[in-house]
Amino acid sequence: MVERVIATDAALELIEFLKEKHGPLMFHQSGGCCDGSSPMCYPEGDLFIGDQDVYMGDIGGSKFYMHKNQFEYWRHTQLIIDVVPGRGGMFSLEGVEGKRFLTRSRAFTTEETKELQEQV
Repeated sequence: MVERVIATDAALELIEFLKEKHGPLMFHQSGGCCDGSSPMCYPEGDLFIGDQDVYMGDIGGSKFYMHKNQFEYWRHTQLIIDVVPGRGGMFSLEGVEGKRFLTRSRAFTTEETKELQEQV
């Protein structure tokens, strides 16, 4: 099964650390504004998910969402959530840990795109 969002080992380690510290988590791919375009990590339920948000999948047992307008730009790519040194978004939980989540991506192959269309 093709996954729309996956996480690197480094990201999964940070997710586990944050879950131990804050409890269950959720993610939302920021569309810009004050936090740039980065994956934002919140305690589960701290961000209202509405009808305009698309569920992308789970990483580290945590749900990952993106606004539907942004999804239209990213729908042809797999999101790969990674971690790099530095300060994250001011509202994202990892910001104080000296690390930040980062979204990398790769285009789906023709076969993967077909499989995703069949999943709908």
